[in-house]
Amino acid sequence: MEVELLSHGEPLPRDRVDVATLFAEHHLGLVRLALLMVGDRATAEDVVQEAFARTHASRRRLRDPERAPAYIRSAVLNGCRSVLRRRAVAFRRPVPYEPPVWSAEHTALLGEERREVLLALRRLPGRQREALTLRYYLDLSDLEIAQTMGIAAGSARSTIARGLAALARALGEES
Repeated sequence: MEVELLSHGEPLPRDRVDVATLFAEHHLGLVRLALLMVGDRATAEDVVQEAFARTHASRRRLRDPERAPAYIRSAVLNGCRSVLRRRAVAFRRPVPYEPPVWSAEHTALLGEERREVLLALRRLPGRQREALTLRYYLDLSDLEIAQTMGIAAGSARSTIARGLAALARALGEES
């Protein structure tokens, strides 16, 4: 009969769980189980590793080595459930829309176009600049723009129209 030894030479008590042996015997099967549950290998390996780490940390509380594989399986399943819950919560949160960027050149061109628009906007008279900013940046209605600027709603509409026409001329896009 062989007696397993602890790292410092003492015999392993019969009621203590040998996590290294448990890992060697069950790791692959538990990773496969987790892979079926969570759908990707990296997450499955993380869940199993966490289950073994927790088992190692609490090995003194495990009295029956025969029940250790069942404990580890339960820990892996619970870890998979946690991962799936976190994913479900993440999918419920709306993700802000960001238009696709196809290349670095595309991004650079967009940045350049924005700069040109901002420069042209700065060259507009203050009242037109304010009206356009309130309309297209804050998405305010004509009435809200008029109230904010202290002018009539008709004046707000005409100021926006004149501002758009001046902006189009400045950008060379008049029709």
